[in-house]
Amino acid sequence: MPKRDLSKEDIKRIVEEENVRFLRLMFTDILGTIKNVEVPVSQMEKVLDDKMMFDGSSIEGFVRIEESDMYLYPDLSTWMIFPWENDHGKVGRLICDIYGPDGKPFAGDPRGNLKRVLKGMDEFGFTSFNLGPEPEFFLFKLDENGDPTLDLNDKGGYFDFAPTDLGENCRRDIVLELESLGFEVEASHHEVAPGQHEIDFKYADVVEACDNIQTFKLVVKTIARKHGLHATFMPKPLYGINGSGMHCNMSLFNDEGNVFYDEDGPMKLSKTAYQFLAGLLKHARAYTAVCNPIVNSYKRLVPGFEAPVYVAWSGHNRSPLIRVPESRGLSTRLELRSVDPAANPYLTMAVLLEAGLDGIRNELTPPEAVDRNIYVMTEEERKEAEIYDLPSTIHNAIKALRKDQTMVDALGDHIYTNFSEAKRMEWAAFRQTVSEWERDQYLELY
Repeated sequence: MPKRDLSKEDIKRIVEEENVRFLRLMFTDILGTIKNVEVPVSQMEKVLDDKMMFDGSSIEGFVRIEESDMYLYPDLSTWMIFPWENDHGKVGRLICDIYGPDGKPFAGDPRGNLKRVLKGMDEFGFTSFNLGPEPEFFLFKLDENGDPTLDLNDKGGYFDFAPTDLGENCRRDIVLELESLGFEVEASHHEVAPGQHEIDFKYADVVEACDNIQTFKLVVKTIARKHGLHATFMPKPLYGINGSGMHCNMSLFNDEGNVFYDEDGPMKLSKTAYQFLAGLLKHARAYTAVCNPIVNSYKRLVPGFEAPVYVAWSGHNRSPLIRVPESRGLSTRLELRSVDPAANPYLTMAVLLEAGLDGIRNELTPPEAVDRNIYVMTEEERKEAEIYDLPSTIHNAIKALRKDQTMVDALGDHIYTNFSEAKRMEWAAFRQTVSEWERDQYLELY
């Protein structure tokens, strides 16, 4: 969505003209969950003066009870009016950064942390880090109580259309809603798996792009429910079919344009692009914990379902972790294919940027491109080509993260400590759970 330079007076005027009755103040917790503080419009002055407080101790991974007072600082450029909430008056939305009582940015705020990491671009003269995300999701039917089922609403496949793709009307309404909110939707289609959809929107500066991802998830779930459907961004909701990814297309700019592009470079990529790519490959095992943050993420990262499993790159085939799409000039970019839509976008982009900057800072050189299908290579062939595996579980990913100080620093101590502890508890709970698969396999046999 295009950023607008709005003043407090602009917002007050819009609130009055549009009869906005409530203000929804949005932010994101460490686990990527969207949080809201909703206040009546009578509190507008307080909101716009950065005086709105909330209890941080009630938010996952924020602060302890004895240090609970936190402040919401709204980003006025994120102002929008939700078009679907008119029963009790319109609702205006502002995305907020979190500050402590001392007036300093809160170290546990993922959005604020991304802004901190972005300052690392200054030493290289980069002006913006752009992200074009490709989020996928599944649509399931709701039962008579309004609860999600595992019944898909179509049997469609890649780029199918009605009547096979029964989710088309819902997806079309989602696109129209997004466009009414200012999104520039570039593509919308059925994905490979039944019930699976993808909507791609135009790249933007990374903070804005992450805001857009969170808004996108909210819109998708809201419109799906109006169609009697449940939209899920769970990476692998069903066995035996492709999971959902969120490929991240990244590019760096300076005052002269896209720094990844070089007309005279190999593959028309600049030295900076190769160094950034090398950094992404070097830190891949560590940042996987952030890009693929739940137990279920690793059910997607298995051979045979189009998701990357091996740390390698290519300009041609789609089995490696990182692909260089054909476009050049302003559109030159690196596409990381492992990220899934359960990821916290702010934390994801903080670790990916830091990984890339580490490659530039240390002038790293990537290994040779792998332009053959890695899935059919033997283990010996992969070893010879210096291709190694991504972590196979969130447990192994967290261990890899712990060993990589650059990635820990990209999260900051507060976020790293709370994130890794939450993931440790998640893994422990998963390990103790006896699954239906185990009962089917072993109950009679033993």
